[in-house]
Amino acid sequence: MNRYIIHGPSRISGSITLGGNKNAALPMIAAAMLTEEPLILHNVPDILDVRNMLRVASGLGAEVDFCAGTLRIQAKGQIKTAISDELCRLTRTSFLFAGPLCAHYGHSTIGSPGGDIIGRRRLDTHVYGLGKLGMEISRQGQGFAFSCKRLAGCEMFLDEASVTATEHIMLAAAYAEGTTMIRNAACEPHVTQLAKLLVAMGAEIDGIDTNILIIHGTRQLHGAEMTIESDHVEAVSYLSLCAAAGGEIEIKGQISPHNYWMARRVLEKFGCSFTIRPNIITMKAPEQLVVKPDLNNAIPCISDGPWPQFPSDMMSCMITLATQAQGTVLFFEKMFESRMYFVDKLISMGANAIVCDPHRVVISGPSKLHGVEMTSPDIRAGMAMLIAACCAEGDSTVNNIDMIRRGYEALGDKLNALGVDFEEC
Repeated sequence: MNRYIIHGPSRISGSITLGGNKNAALPMIAAAMLTEEPLILHNVPDILDVRNMLRVASGLGAEVDFCAGTLRIQAKGQIKTAISDELCRLTRTSFLFAGPLCAHYGHSTIGSPGGDIIGRRRLDTHVYGLGKLGMEISRQGQGFAFSCKRLAGCEMFLDEASVTATEHIMLAAAYAEGTTMIRNAACEPHVTQLAKLLVAMGAEIDGIDTNILIIHGTRQLHGAEMTIESDHVEAVSYLSLCAAAGGEIEIKGQISPHNYWMARRVLEKFGCSFTIRPNIITMKAPEQLVVKPDLNNAIPCISDGPWPQFPSDMMSCMITLATQAQGTVLFFEKMFESRMYFVDKLISMGANAIVCDPHRVVISGPSKLHGVEMTSPDIRAGMAMLIAACCAEGDSTVNNIDMIRRGYEALGDKLNALGVDFEEC
């Protein structure tokens, strides 16, 4: 039961409820290692990445109770500080346990982290920031060994605004003595939510939601309770599906309107608009998507970048949307050199696309897509393939659906609710 056969084309009509932000939930699970009191998290998405992070936490000795979106996790008693290669390979964010474990217990070892294969994903910024706080880090086989006598706050500048590195450093700095200032910190919504959890646990953090974070650490962190916001990347994925396939959609959840400003601007380039009311997004797709050219009739460019620019995780679905729009648009993926590789499958379906290099692709449309068999290489490309299958004439087979389920809660149920004709086998 790891593939979908999509009977296309589909027209979208229906309502779905978003899952919680996965990129907030994952580091919050690692934050549980900083206290022996329980963390209670609501609106946690029931996805494979969360389940795998909880497997790591359980393997370390934490007590885990996860039911109906509510997670209670408590790291007390005999907590292990070594994570096996097997567990680390389950998810890239397993690496986020290393800093909190070392901060709390003085040492930790971790294997090489897994995750999507979307190009080189540096760990240098993690090593730099944790090292500045006082951790000694060395290679151990394919993994790493961490140790420290005490952590001390300091000022640092990150050479890239890495989300996971910012989260990792912030987790350790919350337990350090003194004040840490992180310049060029990532400020994505999930980073902000993690900062708010750490504040609820007893840390003091200034500059939340900005690129300069000031963390006043304490070794007296305690338990806390928090509700996670809905996943804005998931929301835009389904908005892209509706826009590309046509129809109407209603999206419900714990929605913060300020997370959607850049997505709104990009969708407007294709003639789409959506409405946000308290915890509800609605959109009716135009009968024909039309690319809005830049001034002087120039081809528009959609590029990603650190928040609040357009997120890399939204690029793949937007590329598929562009195949159904009248006009030409350039996509510039600056962050990962393998994110664009799935475009070859769109070409095999009939898309008019020119892959300029590993970072740029030009899409001209609209294209009549036809069904093919394809395999999901990563979470976001897999969702983009599903969108393409919903636009295509005939049957499309998307293999390796578990890859998509790593980031999309109740995927089959939501496609059913929106009227997509498919079968799982």
